[in-house]
Amino acid sequence: MSINKLSSKELIIRGKWILTMSDQGDIKDGAIHILKGKIKNVSSYSDLKQKLPDLEIVGDGTGIVIPGLINAHTHFSEAFIPGMGSEMTLFEWLREIVTPVCNNLNREIAREGTILKVIEMLHSGVTYVNDMFVHSNPNDMASLGVVEGLNHVGIRGCVSYGPEDCPEGVTSINSLKVDKILDEHKELESIVSENNFIDFRLGIGTLLGQTDKLTKESIKLCKKKGWKIHTHMLEAREEIVHSVLRWGCRPLQHAQNIGLLDLDVIAAHMIWTNESDFTMLKKHNVSVVHNPIANMILGSGVCPVQRLRKENVNIGIGTDGTASNDSQNMIESLKLTPMLQKIHHLDPSVMSAVDALKMATIEGAKALGISDIVGSIESGKRADIALFSSTVELATINDPYQQLVFGTSPRSVSDVWVEGVRLICCGKTTTVDETEQVLKTKYISHKLVKDSGLIKKGYSEMFI
Repeated sequence: MSINKLSSKELIIRGKWILTMSDQGDIKDGAIHILKGKIKNVSSYSDLKQKLPDLEIVGDGTGIVIPGLINAHTHFSEAFIPGMGSEMTLFEWLREIVTPVCNNLNREIAREGTILKVIEMLHSGVTYVNDMFVHSNPNDMASLGVVEGLNHVGIRGCVSYGPEDCPEGVTSINSLKVDKILDEHKELESIVSENNFIDFRLGIGTLLGQTDKLTKESIKLCKKKGWKIHTHMLEAREEIVHSVLRWGCRPLQHAQNIGLLDLDVIAAHMIWTNESDFTMLKKHNVSVVHNPIANMILGSGVCPVQRLRKENVNIGIGTDGTASNDSQNMIESLKLTPMLQKIHHLDPSVMSAVDALKMATIEGAKALGISDIVGSIESGKRADIALFSSTVELATINDPYQQLVFGTSPRSVSDVWVEGVRLICCGKTTTVDETEQVLKTKYISHKLVKDSGLIKKGYSEMFI
């Protein structure tokens, strides 16, 4: 089922708190009027109830209403490989876990994995996801399955294909031809261009993972087509060493030298920065995505979030992929973003719950270039909204921001709308059968890890 075939209802969404993330500020005992998939008005509940007495009302006035969360970086290609490699470094994990799986991905796996993980995201209040699908199956344009999966559930998102034709330190990856890679980029963009709910970016897994020829041709294609870029940058210290050995400079400097930063770029991680990196990020208006959980699990380091925000670099929050996070629960990433900064700086005031929620909504939208349509609750924007109901977690609300960021979980997410379509209703998905999807993906997951040699290697004890 495609969201484009569904219709939104005119209704009122009510909350004890409406956290608009806009200049209008927070509204206590507020409400939102939804009409034709857009936000028509945001006001007090009493005002809207008086003006629109006959409309359906969702929410009993005890919960918290926010803009839908924006998961600014993940990998649906990792949907079926959680729980592996948590004691490995980034490069060990890529070599041992991710690369063997990349060789065996296909469009069906991409579609079903996307559906599975989108369900998980919706339950944590996500309404927009920025994905990079990484695979090395030259005979199957697997990334196209992500579009099918997003359409099936009805979430908004951005897709990219992140190929690597010479991954550093990896020798078991399938051979990829530059022409075939460029063909998949073109085909993916072509399909997305027909869809009002999905955006496209050209994916560059890492600069180190690509031949200079592929990177050059990718940049050339983006400049010709006006495409944007989704990549990884400065995730691990080893990147800097390999970059200096290969190009004689740091990764971001190399990106500037070859013209990559002349494009619209969003880069995940950006941990191992120096002063020249900050200068280049500001100069080229590069956006960044912080992925706290994956960075902690792999021991990669701590992103300088506060410095980036101080320098007015647009920065959002991502879960990263299931293989490096083990979850797609965006609320966990939202919570751990300020917590990691507090402990890293030994300063509880370094980052507030308000700052974190901004990053997961309006600032994430700015980073992705979509703040004109989503990221805040204000008249004229798309009705992408999440309602947190009054569960045991929200029985007492002294500060709605602190309670939402530090004290909630998916159990409190009762309803989620995308373009006014109710994808989560009273805690249940409306466009896909969760039980059926779980059963369907068990077999797919087992076959994938078996074919990838992960059971034989001892990384999985899965059985049917």
